[in-house]
Amino acid sequence: MEEKILTTKKNGMAVLLLTSLLYLAAVAVCVLSSVSMSNDITPLNITGLVLSIIWLALGWIPFAGLKVLKPQEALVLTLFGKYIGSLKDSGFYFVNPFSIGVNPAAKTKLSQSGDVDNHSKKDTSIASLLGSNSLSLSDESSNKKISLKIMTLNNSRQKINDCLGNPIEIGIAVTWRVVDTAKAVFNVDNYKEYLSLQCDGALRNIVRIYPYDTAPDIDTTGDGKADEGSLRGSSEIVAARIRDEIQKKVADAGLEIIEARITYLAYAPEIAAVMLQRQQASAIIDARKMIVDGAVGMVEMALDQLNEKGVVELDEERKAAMVSNLLVVLCGNHDTQPIINSGSLY
Repeated sequence: MEEKILTTKKNGMAVLLLTSLLYLAAVAVCVLSSVSMSNDITPLNITGLVLSIIWLALGWIPFAGLKVLKPQEALVLTLFGKYIGSLKDSGFYFVNPFSIGVNPAAKTKLSQSGDVDNHSKKDTSIASLLGSNSLSLSDESSNKKISLKIMTLNNSRQKINDCLGNPIEIGIAVTWRVVDTAKAVFNVDNYKEYLSLQCDGALRNIVRIYPYDTAPDIDTTGDGKADEGSLRGSSEIVAARIRDEIQKKVADAGLEIIEARITYLAYAPEIAAVMLQRQQASAIIDARKMIVDGAVGMVEMALDQLNEKGVVELDEERKAAMVSNLLVVLCGNHDTQPIINSGSLY
């Protein structure tokens, strides 16, 4: 479906003034004809009275063709089922009174903190209280307008397995807007619901490529070489790939994805405690390795300085004992308890 922009219809004010003047003229003709016919019935008076009554009965029809658009709004129009064009610029328009606006997603609201809400808010208007199922022309036209503003979709958190099979919970926020009104209305059933579902699918496709944290022998780029990509460490790259994936899926719906951001990332509750212990163990091992490396260097430095300054001559057995004692002192978790040796090692 190719979008047609209607740019020559900004004559709503002229039509409004002309129709209003014709209404006033019809009222005047009707009154004058009625007064004249009370005195003398002539064909001219009958004709004027009939025409004025017809206009008063049908003159409201041009008012149905008046459309007002605010900035960043659009209206897709159809005439007897045929697409005739879209109004996208702000202004006061007059179109065919029998044309209607089409927006299948008019009652679908994108929540800022959840999925698409398909349930419209409770109608408490006077018409609903009276049991009327019809809306005024202005309300119907307002409901059919399409917003061209940048909007945000914040889908609910999803539980997805990463490339290692670990279940994680992840949520994204997607900023988007409508760029082609014809595609948005006619190519998909409901472009808002379509966007939400495609966001879910794209998120799953990309997350399954990455591990939660850096893991060896994992190729996340598809070049056949292991890399250090991860959901936690490469969030910007992951978000960009999610955005590109969503854009491919919603291009036919006339939508533009401006940005995608990861708003929540964590292990699933059933493995969160185990993964926390794993991270703690890894941190402890790294810390111990650093402590041991530093302690070995200090022991080596101490032995070298003792030998250079000739403070004491140590044989291999005494060196081993000294190394053992220094390592215990430097690597221990608690303060050492000094022991005075009153005898000899031999």
